[in-house]
Amino acid sequence: MTRSTPAPRDERTAVDKAMSLLNAFGNDAFVGVGVSELARRASLSKSTAFRLLATLQNNGAVERAGNAYRLGKMIQDLGSTQEDALQGRMRDALTPFLADLYELTKQTVHLAVLQGTDVVYLNKLYGHLQVRSPSRIGGRAPAYCTAVGKVLLAYDSDGAEQVMRSEMLAWTPTTITDPEKFRAELQEVRSTNLAYDREEILTGLNCVAAPIFGPNGKPVAAMSVSGPVGKFMPESQATVLRKVCYAASRAVAAISGQQHPTKRQAPKSA
Repeated sequence: MTRSTPAPRDERTAVDKAMSLLNAFGNDAFVGVGVSELARRASLSKSTAFRLLATLQNNGAVERAGNAYRLGKMIQDLGSTQEDALQGRMRDALTPFLADLYELTKQTVHLAVLQGTDVVYLNKLYGHLQVRSPSRIGGRAPAYCTAVGKVLLAYDSDGAEQVMRSEMLAWTPTTITDPEKFRAELQEVRSTNLAYDREEILTGLNCVAAPIFGPNGKPVAAMSVSGPVGKFMPESQATVLRKVCYAASRAVAAISGQQHPTKRQAPKSA
């Protein structure tokens, strides 16, 4: 009788296996990957991958939403000082307007840009109403479930189509994961120049964002105001957010030496 050859024993240490799991995220590090796929990529059994992911989650290296995992705060913070020259110039030029927004709202405010189908947070000022948030300076997040991401994708048809062709994971029960509903959401964003995140990336967090336009009439960045559900009404900050982003857009045009091309974002009541 022929006996089957036993599978070779995995001689990797627990640390080696954990590092294999982290490397297995690849380009999906901020979008999310299921445990079965991570186990396959890291050449681990599903039970071993699940156990190691639980340990990594307890230490902030990964975070879980439903059946998917993405890199967590600890890993993102390690790379938070990395930014390209353009992002650095954008941050320096627009941070004074972010400070204006904070002074007017006293809420947590963000400055972000679009990179592929993710948003990168260039700056963040913390408000008086503290709330747990996945955003951090230099960190990334999937654009489709953030207010800043939606307002930037609304004017980036290629990026938006790429998002809708990909798996849109539900990070919370209210995350928009249906491509047609998301397409309708972006159409509404373009008509109002406002985007909302209603507990779509994190339960308990609300946010409103507006675009900062460049000389070509397309957004170069976005700002947002966020706060905890029940204490913060994002609609209440729409008017002041529009005014600050309009001023920031004029400053971007002045820096570029060109006339501000659009009045679409002129201050108006929400």
